[in-house]
Amino acid sequence: MRGPYGGAPSLSETGGGSANLADILERVLDKGVVIAGDIRVNLLDIELLTIKIRLLVASVDKAKEMGIDWWEHDPSLSSGARSREPDREIERLRDRVAALETRQEETP
Repeated sequence: MRGPYGGAPSLSETGGGSANLADILERVLDKGVVIAGDIRVNLLDIELLTIKIRLLVASVDKAKEMGIDWWEHDPSLSSGARSREPDREIERLRDRVAALETRQEETP
């Protein structure tokens, strides 16, 4: 069944709106969608505010495929990142203490 202009049929023509919505959502998550836009506020040709909006809608698998995995390293989103964070902090503090002790020994 073709739509009114030769394209895909609309949701109302197929009678299965929820099934088609699920198909559309599956396609969007599988392929990914990027929405980009800028908002600028100017007053007398003086730029007061610029907001750049970049939105990516994709499945986790697709995002990982594209090299996007920031949620795995964010301590507020990943328990794995939370468990690694104190280890890094302890190691950094040990390095600082060792450097301070070395500097202390060098001063007469």
